[in-house]
Amino acid sequence: MIYFEDLEIGATKITGSRPVSAEEIIEFARQFDPQPFHLDPVAAEQSVFGGLVASGFHTAAMMMSLSVSHGVVDRGFLFSPGFDDMRWLKPVRPGDSLHVKSTCLEKSPSRSRPDIGSVRFRTEVLNQHGDVVMSVINIGIIKLRNSKPL
Repeated sequence: MIYFEDLEIGATKITGSRPVSAEEIIEFARQFDPQPFHLDPVAAEQSVFGGLVASGFHTAAMMMSLSVSHGVVDRGFLFSPGFDDMRWLKPVRPGDSLHVKSTCLEKSPSRSRPDIGSVRFRTEVLNQHGDVVMSVINIGIIKLRNSKPL
């Protein structure tokens, strides 16, 4: 388990990678972001993207999946009050392979709850070429080592 005290400002974690398929792009879009350039490869060819691209929200969901499955976010993290400065910088296309790089920016213990602290991370999603396709500042609330069970 990762605790507040274990996190060092400036420390970076990098996840393994995961491929992105056309089928999952279309399936996510059907449910959550039904725009033609996410749903239809033929219509997507005529779009500003010139081909099928993943929804930014799909990219954010893949970021979370990678972060949890590779231990960047673990049981010591209680919840997140939100994100700051989310940016989709490059399109994610079928055949891309994504990984996450997360760097601890700052941390501060809670003034009102001695058992938790707040941590901010710069999180970047990168493709197989090392291009940053998405960036965000994540905020996490995390347990201190000697905290009581919640």
